[in-house]
Amino acid sequence: MFNDGVCEETEMNWQDRIAVDPTVLAGKPVIKGTRLAVEFILELLAQGWSEQELTDNYPGVTHQDILACLSYASDTLRSEHVYLVA
Repeated sequence: MFNDGVCEETEMNWQDRIAVDPTVLAGKPVIKGTRLAVEFILELLAQGWSEQELTDNYPGVTHQDILACLSYASDTLRSEHVYLVA
């Protein structure tokens, strides 16, 4: 966010909006209160869907939910370890 020309860091706490429950979508991370998987939201964004298209087609999804999905993916990739095999 910008305030008077200065960028203010705002940290997204995805845990407030993303749930992992083995009884919902076989434990895939979903937006809390929905059956919309983080993976599904990311796929739509990767296909070029805009935030407006997402919220129009899935009215329960908010801007903060989308940011939480992106933050979840970022945190997951940050903790991933890649080992090269010869």
